[in-house]
Amino acid sequence: MGDTMRKRDDLPGATRLEAQGLAWLAEAMPDGGAHTVPAVVGDGWIDEPRLSRSTVTPQAAEAFGRALAVTHAAGAPAFGSAPPGWDGRTQMGRCDIRLRPHSPDSDQRTWGEFYAEDRLAPYVRSGYDRGALDAAQVRLLEAVCRRLRDGELGEEQPALVLSGARERGQTTAVARTHGDLWCGNVLWVPSSEVAAWAPGGAGRGPARTPDHGSAPGSEPGSGRRTGPTSHPASHLDGEQGAAAGAGPGTGVVGVLIDPLAHGAHAETDLAALGVFGQRHLDRIVGAYNEVSPLAPGWRERVGLHQLHILMIHVHLFGGGYGSQAASVARSYA
Repeated sequence: MGDTMRKRDDLPGATRLEAQGLAWLAEAMPDGGAHTVPAVVGDGWIDEPRLSRSTVTPQAAEAFGRALAVTHAAGAPAFGSAPPGWDGRTQMGRCDIRLRPHSPDSDQRTWGEFYAEDRLAPYVRSGYDRGALDAAQVRLLEAVCRRLRDGELGEEQPALVLSGARERGQTTAVARTHGDLWCGNVLWVPSSEVAAWAPGGAGRGPARTPDHGSAPGSEPGSGRRTGPTSHPASHLDGEQGAAAGAGPGTGVVGVLIDPLAHGAHAETDLAALGVFGQRHLDRIVGAYNEVSPLAPGWRERVGLHQLHILMIHVHLFGGGYGSQAASVARSYA
C-alpha cells in the first residue's frame, strides 16, 4: 500500500473540479477551518494522501463542528458559485449539478431562488418521468419551490457567515460549503496523519469565541438552548484548546474529502450530515452553534435543507426516495 491514492475521472473534468474545491475549502484551514485533504492534480486524475480511518469521538465531533463554522465563514461570491478556476462543466456522479462561474460580479440571487432553481426543480420532472413521483407529489414539490422563490422559507446564515460577509463588504452573506457533506465525506483520521500537510491552526475553530450579542446556542425569547450543554473546550484556543479537545490534540480529527464545493447556505451542509446517520451529530451541531449561532428555528428547517440530497436520489435511483422526498416537502409546501 502506497502513501498516496489516485482517483481518475469518472466523467470529464470531475477530478479537476474536486481538486479546485479542496483547495478552496483548504484556504480556511490556517484560520481554524476544517481539515481538508490536499490533492495533486493531473490530466484526468488527482492524488491524495492515503489516510487511515478511525472512529469519531465526542471531542473530535465538537472540534469538527467549530472548524466547519470557520470554513463556512470564509464565504463565496454568490449562491451557486463554483470554486475559482471552474469552467462550467460538472456532475455529481451521474447527476447534473448547476454551478456558476466564480466571479465577484455574479448575479446576487436569493438563497431561495438558487435552491429552488438549481437544487430542487431540475429533478422534479425526471422523478415524474421515471415513475418515482406521482402528479400530486410533483405539485407538492413545485409548491415548495414557489415558496422558496418568493422568499418565504429563507433565513439568515449563521453568525460567523454574516460577520465574514460584512467584513468583506458583501451585501449578501453566502457560505463556502462542502456541497456534498454526507457522513461518508468526512473521514475521521488519527491526528498524526494530518501533521505533514495541515497548517498548525487547522481544525481549531475560531481563534476566540465571538460575542454575538446573545447566549450562543440560544434562540431569542425561547429561554432554552438549542444545542447541547456548553463544553469548556469550545472556549479555549491555541495549545490549551488542543489539549482540551479543540483540535489535533484530540487524537482524531475530521477531514473533508470529495466535495462539490460552492456558495450556498451553511445549514445545508449541516443538514446533509444527518441524512445517513453521522455519529455524534448533536455534538457537531452543538459546537458549531456555540461559536456561530444558527438562525432561530434551524431545527425546523433541517428537512428543507435535506431535500436536495433526497431529490438527487429520486433522480438517480427512484424507488422509495420519491415518497420520502414528498413526505419531507409536505412540511414546507
